[in-house]
Amino acid sequence: MVAGASAATVTAEWDADQAVTQLYSAHYRPLVRLATLLVRDHATAEEVVQDAFVAMHGAWRRLRDPNKALSYLRQSVVNRARSVLRHRAVVEKHAPKALPDAPSAEHGALGELERAAVIAAIRRLPTRQREAIVLRYYGDLSEAQIADAMGISRGAVKSHTARGIAALRSVLEQTT
Repeated sequence: MVAGASAATVTAEWDADQAVTQLYSAHYRPLVRLATLLVRDHATAEEVVQDAFVAMHGAWRRLRDPNKALSYLRQSVVNRARSVLRHRAVVEKHAPKALPDAPSAEHGALGELERAAVIAAIRRLPTRQREAIVLRYYGDLSEAQIADAMGISRGAVKSHTARGIAALRSVLEQTT
């Protein structure tokens, strides 16, 4: 027990810890996807969601209906995303003008087309190959971590990754 704290206070704090932990494990990723769609930036979306969880933990005792905690979180994520967008608008409004030697619009468009082609090719891969490729090159996981995440052996990870890369190479060479 904490010195000077009553049993009710410790229990209430533990309940908040437990409830927020359970909500976090069950709803973190969908909330990040929601925030990503709103702010169009994954790192900022993660910050928005983490801030929402921290705020909920701090306000847990003031929450009238703990069964509506997920709704509270969603609303908090949306409100925080709006704040981020408002802040971006102000920053962009006062941003210095771009330098004339910046890359051309065609350069950006071609880069976007290349990324879209890679993503489309990845979507056409079989499930296991796609998972292995995404975990390796987008998730930056090791073979052991991928094997653990997918529930397969390291050799199978190597096989799925190699086949996926070969399939991607074939598809992307045909499109160029």
